[in-house]
Amino acid sequence: MDSEDDMHDANDLESLDDDFYSGETAMGSDDGDAGYDFVDNESDDSEDITSHRQQQNYTILSEADIRQHQEEDINRVSIVLSISRSAACILLRHYNWSVSKVHDEWFADEENVRKAVGLLENPVEMQNARELSCGICFENYPHNNMSAAACGHHFCGSCWRGYIGTSISDGPGCLTLRCPDPSCSAAVGQDMINVLATDEDKEKYSRYLLRSYIEDNRKTKWCPAPGCDFAVEFVIGSGNYDVCCNCSYNFCWNCTEEAHRPVDCGTVAKWILKNSAESENMNCLFFRILANSKPCPKCKRPIEKNQGCMHITCTPPCKYEFCWLCLGAWSDHGERTGGFYACNRYEAAKQEGAYDESERRREMAKNSLERYTHYYERWATNQSSRQKALTDLHSMQTEKLEKLSDRQSQPESQLKFIIEAWLQIVECRRVLKWTYAYGYYLPEHEHAKRQFFEYLQGEAESGLERLHQCAEKELQVYLDAETPMKDFNDFRTKLAGLTSVTRNYFENLVRALETGLKDVGSSNNQATCSKTSSSKCLGGKSKSGKIKAGGTSSKSGGPSRSLDESNLWSCDQCTYANPRSTNMCQMCEHRR
Repeated sequence: MDSEDDMHDANDLESLDDDFYSGETAMGSDDGDAGYDFVDNESDDSEDITSHRQQQNYTILSEADIRQHQEEDINRVSIVLSISRSAACILLRHYNWSVSKVHDEWFADEENVRKAVGLLENPVEMQNARELSCGICFENYPHNNMSAAACGHHFCGSCWRGYIGTSISDGPGCLTLRCPDPSCSAAVGQDMINVLATDEDKEKYSRYLLRSYIEDNRKTKWCPAPGCDFAVEFVIGSGNYDVCCNCSYNFCWNCTEEAHRPVDCGTVAKWILKNSAESENMNCLFFRILANSKPCPKCKRPIEKNQGCMHITCTPPCKYEFCWLCLGAWSDHGERTGGFYACNRYEAAKQEGAYDESERRREMAKNSLERYTHYYERWATNQSSRQKALTDLHSMQTEKLEKLSDRQSQPESQLKFIIEAWLQIVECRRVLKWTYAYGYYLPEHEHAKRQFFEYLQGEAESGLERLHQCAEKELQVYLDAETPMKDFNDFRTKLAGLTSVTRNYFENLVRALETGLKDVGSSNNQATCSKTSSSKCLGGKSKSGKIKAGGTSSKSGGPSRSLDESNLWSCDQCTYANPRSTNMCQMCEHRR
């Protein structure tokens, strides 16, 4: 921001009507208890939160729910098409458990559907003889020891068990089991499995069928959390992909990674790949070597400088002494060239643009490494803070809330505002974490967007820190108190207000980033803000609800520079801005 006054103006309570944090309420100042007038919001706060959370576009399913839904679909198809339950199950499995698809295909061309899934229209009765020969082992068995599918090909019970057991051991392919006769394609349904298979195989088949209902159905997925047995039924096309499972794990329905709004799934995939050991370790090693080493001017062996002055002596047998900055002989250096820690020759050459290619690439590598480190460290720090907040939330729910109820003589039902505060902290830490991935891939040449983004990000961090400190440190005073404290209701008002304001701000922030900060002009048409209107211009909402943009940056974002957008392209891998005349990134050599 331009000055310390801008920070106070951004949080000034006089901007209550238009502040970006909530559209109604300002975040408040940093001056202790002052400035927290949240009386209008407090009364309906918990009801608003409950209403907000009930607007879900998904349903969490337990195993019992899954079986119930599966049975309902099977029965519906069985009744409408007047076929057996086993046949209905085979049809649904073939059409990925889509009841409407089964109906459409069946009534359009029943004959072809039957042929595709192996359902015979006219079942063949098994021969009515006292003894029959098994088609696999060729032994003769009494009629009641033989079994056949709808095709009439009969096999003994022992061979059926072996055939079914082998198929089930091979995996979910057993759900499309056909007659053992090589020339026959008649389906073997669950009814025959239940009669002929062992108890162990029947249990496995049942599990495969249950998993098929989730994994083959485009509307359902398993929760990706380790050890979680819940599934999620999602309303396709509803827009918001964030899902919160009953196991408390939040994930994205579209890519099944952890929930990552406001960042899109493609950016998350690139960020995760970049952070992976296989990818980033090699890139970091390359950039570190390139950024921190130079060849000896005499013997050309690479030398890494990790500390000390600019006077470098090569290792034996070379022992050449040179200046690290300009690579000139040290005998030509001294006080007149800047001493041990500077080089006037280098600085003069730098100002004149006398760089060679290796020096230019070294500088680029150093900047790229510093930029990545800047964003990754803050991404990882917020992830750690979120994990700590989850631990504190669990502790509050299981231990501290009861203790606080005793110390302050308050029923636990009136302390839910504390749980809501911690839930909001956890969610905001997640959002803030992913804004750093968003910032890393924000093109460097979009200068106005970057500046506005860094301002919003800085304000989000500031507001969240106020809420986190209030819930973590200020609450501790009331937990440690031996007797009820008179100002506990004031603390309730303050914490509930901070929770509401922070939630509103982060919701607006997510919407702004998901729309790509579309209201921000190009780098050549930046808006300007006066000190007295910086809060409204940079972080405010107009009466129409649109977010306003400006050109003040915050300390939280990474380095940026102003470039001509029309003559540059941004590398997908490292985001370096390259001239449009080149097809290969000058930084990482990735082709566009």
